[in-house]
Amino acid sequence: MVKTGFLTALCVLTLMIFFMGVMPASTRAEVDTEKAKEMYNEGLKAASEGKTDQAIISYKTALGLDPGFIDPYLNLGAIYFEKKQYGDALEMFKKASEKDPNNIDALANIGRVEYKLTKYPEAATAFKAAIALENQKVDLYTELARVYYQQQNFSELVTTLETCHQLGGGDDMSYYMLGKGYQKQNNSNKAIEAFKKSLANKSDNYNANFALGQIYLDQEKFLNAANAFKEAYTNDNKKHLAYYNYAVAMESNDPEAIDANIKNWEEYIRIAKKNPKANSNVAIAQQHVKELKERKEKLEIQ
Repeated sequence: MVKTGFLTALCVLTLMIFFMGVMPASTRAEVDTEKAKEMYNEGLKAASEGKTDQAIISYKTALGLDPGFIDPYLNLGAIYFEKKQYGDALEMFKKASEKDPNNIDALANIGRVEYKLTKYPEAATAFKAAIALENQKVDLYTELARVYYQQQNFSELVTTLETCHQLGGGDDMSYYMLGKGYQKQNNSNKAIEAFKKSLANKSDNYNANFALGQIYLDQEKFLNAANAFKEAYTNDNKKHLAYYNYAVAMESNDPEAIDANIKNWEEYIRIAKKNPKANSNVAIAQQHVKELKERKEKLEIQ
């Protein structure tokens, strides 16, 4: 009798353990929404005080209390992103998106992380999904355009930025990228217009000035090119190529201004000698100076 009773009790206990094992997690550990919010707020406070590690602990505790709570995932992702722990950041943003597929912040942040990881197709997919949910957020178009810029997909780049600007968005970077897109499509007039709008937003934009100079040089508008390259060099006097192209444009504009051209090339040589990568250009500049001086001597003899 004792043996039979023991076996019966053992069977019951085994069945209880089995059913507990297959029970959903939610029935084994109740969600504590209020406590989760409390821990989340502690995480916000810690983060605002620069206590990042404590914030991470608080956010993770909040998720342990309420796994369906979206905000801790987003905030953890943001912390990991700032710490350049992109794999961890991506995991958090993807979990937030799984919990709420319509969460624009989660999708946009997935795009930003994928961009940092140079996973451009994945980044484009995420940004397009976010735009599909809210097609008036102009910043998303600019971020998607950056992906296309890296992919050298200039057709999609132009389309995306035209939409962005039609919606009232745009800054110096977006107009610069649009200009490059037009330039790659051999639409020089629209490229010039876009670069000028970039400069209207940020007058000391080296890249926009340099790109303008390139177009004007190709169009043989040498004085315009010289002015653009000179402005680019003024924006960043460490960029010796801007002054090199300025000297080229000035000599092309007035080959007879021998003394001025010698002076420009000698100034370039002085600038470029500070840059070890400029050796070949220095040699070209020295050749220009030599030829100009020889020409001057011949004219003086005559």
